[in-house]
Amino acid sequence: MKTGILLRLLTKKADCDELHPNPEDEFCMPEVGPNYKIISEYQQQFLDNIRFSQPYFSGEPIIVERLHPNGYRIVNGHHRWAAALCLGQPSIPIQIVNLTHTEDVKRILENSTHTKRVAIDLDEVIFRPREEANLERPIPLAWNKLYQQRIRLGVPALFHFLSKNGYDIWLYSAQYYSTDSVQRFFRKYHVKVDGVITAIGKRQKNSGNDGKKLEKMISDKYQYTVHIDNDSALMILAGRKEFRDFTLDGEASDWSRKVMDVIETIEKENTDDGQKT
Repeated sequence: MKTGILLRLLTKKADCDELHPNPEDEFCMPEVGPNYKIISEYQQQFLDNIRFSQPYFSGEPIIVERLHPNGYRIVNGHHRWAAALCLGQPSIPIQIVNLTHTEDVKRILENSTHTKRVAIDLDEVIFRPREEANLERPIPLAWNKLYQQRIRLGVPALFHFLSKNGYDIWLYSAQYYSTDSVQRFFRKYHVKVDGVITAIGKRQKNSGNDGKKLEKMISDKYQYTVHIDNDSALMILAGRKEFRDFTLDGEASDWSRKVMDVIETIEKENTDDGQKT
């Protein structure tokens, strides 16, 4: 169940009995099961905090998704939740996120008229340290506290260019971002992001082959995908082992322009190949 931005901002704690374990997580798998040593360590940590008159729960909140009609499904933090339950703690800090699921991907793909895409790592490539020199302007001041990330110089122009040339833009992250928040962030720069897949490594680990099925569903939609990194762009043709590797050399401030040059090269080669056939 998707959660609006206001509730995600205002909800800081939830009753422990409102949280439910994710049946696809290792925590709930009989052959793996809960790690009672980890639960015991968290219990001791909570008791030590209480002993020194500190909040019993320290560190990052439990990551959850809303359930219909009520309650929350744990995305990350099962052992900390179990430790709080064992100690009889009534509530626990939570962070509500909206993740992309199979149904969301199907809807995105059905609504897309494009046959090519780019895939970019959000944390490693697009988001950059605030102390870097080559950064895009920050978003308007009113949204600064909600969206504190800074992006690489030229990213909005690059995304406009990609959309104009018929590419769907897919962003990937290992973090538990809310997918709609990421898309809203880029709308502040007046650009559209078509798909966002977050917590990729962690969700693939817990969901078996579901992550691979999700990626196959995406790749089957497009004739080719261009994976864009900091130093290279890799074009992979769907269903084939053929690929082209392009180097993105030069100054950091020229990164977006270099990517555009690669896309223009790919477009020209595809046009020439089409004319030959």
